[in-house]
Amino acid sequence: MVGRTADVLRASRSGVPRGPLRSSAQSTRGPISTVAPKNQARDNREARERLRLYQARQGLHDRQRRRRVRDNVVGAGVLVLVAALATGSQLAFAGSRAGDAPDASASATSTPTPSASATAGNTGKVPSKGIADGATWTGTLTLNKDVELGIELDGAAAPQAASVEIDLIRKQFYEGTTCHRLADSADFRFLQCGSANGDGTGDAGFQYGPLENVPSDGRYAEGTLAIARGASPYSQSTQFFIVYGDTTLDASTGGYTVVGKVTSGLGDLEREITSKGIASAGSDGTGEPEVATTITGATIRKDG
Repeated sequence: MVGRTADVLRASRSGVPRGPLRSSAQSTRGPISTVAPKNQARDNREARERLRLYQARQGLHDRQRRRRVRDNVVGAGVLVLVAALATGSQLAFAGSRAGDAPDASASATSTPTPSASATAGNTGKVPSKGIADGATWTGTLTLNKDVELGIELDGAAAPQAASVEIDLIRKQFYEGTTCHRLADSADFRFLQCGSANGDGTGDAGFQYGPLENVPSDGRYAEGTLAIARGASPYSQSTQFFIVYGDTTLDASTGGYTVVGKVTSGLGDLEREITSKGIASAGSDGTGEPEVATTITGATIRKDG
């Protein structure tokens, strides 16, 4: 063995290529096997196993990431829906006839009372009060394509509310929204419009105050355009109501901003829409108009 070992070493030093080393048992079995040595095969198996485990972890990670994204989206959607519903419950028109006692089911939408948070202030990006420029603005509001109302906004008496309405009309916010609430009782006649979702819920991402140009006696004359709100004077947003017959509202809740008036078209409004009645009246006597009513156009311009 010593001599053979020496020969091998000499061959190695001389640069002569040599095959893989064999165990003593292999040396008696003839030609060298082409199968990789045992340790190399094991290493390959371990490498493949490591790769498999890595890929499995990667797949698990990707699934967990997608699940987290999905859960976050669903969670955000739920939060948005809850916020929209909460906002909508506040923005639903808050009027009741003076002297009427509200029942429990109507208190959230019909007769809110100012709360301790009433001075909380504006939320979201409220259009600048300066848009109205203290001027009179005129335009049109078209319902169901064929009922056209002439409107006038008073930028001097209600500068913040007028500025919001001007901005919303210019951005075509109202087009495609519905007028979701009708009151058609004696001394209690209005059509409420402008919710973002068309059902009394949602807004444009802001709420504002204060109340402006509020009638001290709770009387809203035929043709009045006023801003709907919830309990807080700072819960005004996109909803408004058209008074198509002299209406008395409970002044003890703080009243509602009168932003302007309807100058023409009330006859068409009553003939085509309000005279057809309410599809299903709620506990306060108001409900969705029998004639489905959509705002199909709105324009506004500064006089002078």
